[in-house]
Amino acid sequence: MSNIRITKQFSFETGHALYGYDGKCKNVHGHSYKLSVTVIGKPITDSSNVKFGMVIDFGDLKKIVKEEIVDVFDHATVFNKNTPHIELANELKEREHHVILVDYQPTSENMVIDFSEKIKARLPKHIQLHSLKLQETETSFAEWYASDNQ
Repeated sequence: MSNIRITKQFSFETGHALYGYDGKCKNVHGHSYKLSVTVIGKPITDSSNVKFGMVIDFGDLKKIVKEEIVDVFDHATVFNKNTPHIELANELKEREHHVILVDYQPTSENMVIDFSEKIKARLPKHIQLHSLKLQETETSFAEWYASDNQ
């Protein structure tokens, strides 16, 4: 049986700021992110299995990504916890804002690495994460490929 790739796309709104950056992105701002998640595996060949013919049920993939990424990052503001932004983060938290503190600069590049680890940890053993594409704007995105990270 052939390996097949399937992709599911997700959208969420997230704010961030890049501490120490020399451009506009040093300011708190937000993006309408689009995340494409591609997994690879062999379709189920057991005709008695309710998932017969599927690599993974799109609903199962949606549940994983929604719980690990979308529900966590949607309408949140992300800051690197190892910068003075921690003061701003604490102020926002006190005002009941949804703030996520990460141990990396919250660029699309680093976010897609973080997302890959979270998704891989939840996939069934017979399914591999093939790639992620995190689109920050209509013309700018970061991609993660398993083949580049072995």
